[in-house]
Amino acid sequence: MTKLDSPCRILLLGGTSEATSLAQSLAGENGMSATLSLAGRTANPAESPLPVRVGGFGGVDGLTEYLTRENIDLVIDATHPFAARISNNAIAASAAAHIPLLAIERPQWTPAGGDEWSEFDSIDAAIAALPDTPQDVFSGLGRQAIPALGAAPQHRYVIRVVDASEPPASLPNATIVAARGPFRTDDDLELFRKHHISHVLAKNAGGSAAYSKIEAARLLGIKVHMVRRPAITPRSTVASVEDAFAWIKAHHRRCSERGV
Repeated sequence: MTKLDSPCRILLLGGTSEATSLAQSLAGENGMSATLSLAGRTANPAESPLPVRVGGFGGVDGLTEYLTRENIDLVIDATHPFAARISNNAIAASAAAHIPLLAIERPQWTPAGGDEWSEFDSIDAAIAALPDTPQDVFSGLGRQAIPALGAAPQHRYVIRVVDASEPPASLPNATIVAARGPFRTDDDLELFRKHHISHVLAKNAGGSAAYSKIEAARLLGIKVHMVRRPAITPRSTVASVEDAFAWIKAHHRRCSERGV
């Protein structure tokens, strides 16, 4: 195989709808060899047309070693906006291995007319700000935030997660709703009305797949406790899958000339 015939080897850090969409595009593109990397936090991830590796890399050093060993040409970070650890590790490892990195960074949600938001720097702070008296609270914070809800066990929680599970003993009045997005506003309106939701706990994930809970809260006059995004080291970003794919194609010839 000549250098010009060598495939462009891409590591796609995934776990989002953007990663799923980009994987579809990369799988059908000649001259590109991509691997999708998942953290392994979801028991049954969506099927992918790309080879999939599951689990961590072992920090910055482990990821740097992987990039070098696998002759990776490009790193695409399409992880969740709150996956700050892997994003920061990817920035450091890509720099150490002298490999270009691009992140797909969704625009953040911003309050619209009728929204009643309070914003917080952490999940713990958002939970602590709930009233002391028992409330009916919807948690869109994800499975990993369930232990944090134990700091305010007096509330009645409706917790939406991808994988079905039983609520912990520390939350005696919790209901687990297992569902995978994208979600519909009409469905969230029905859910909130059924459970008489008074507060919504949410992370500012951006995008459209989970925005329905914000729209439903607005329409029903429900208070939203919004967790701000964590800090991530400055990096090259685009806002869409289309722009990411265009960036990859622009690097394609240079990747091919580098060879494997």
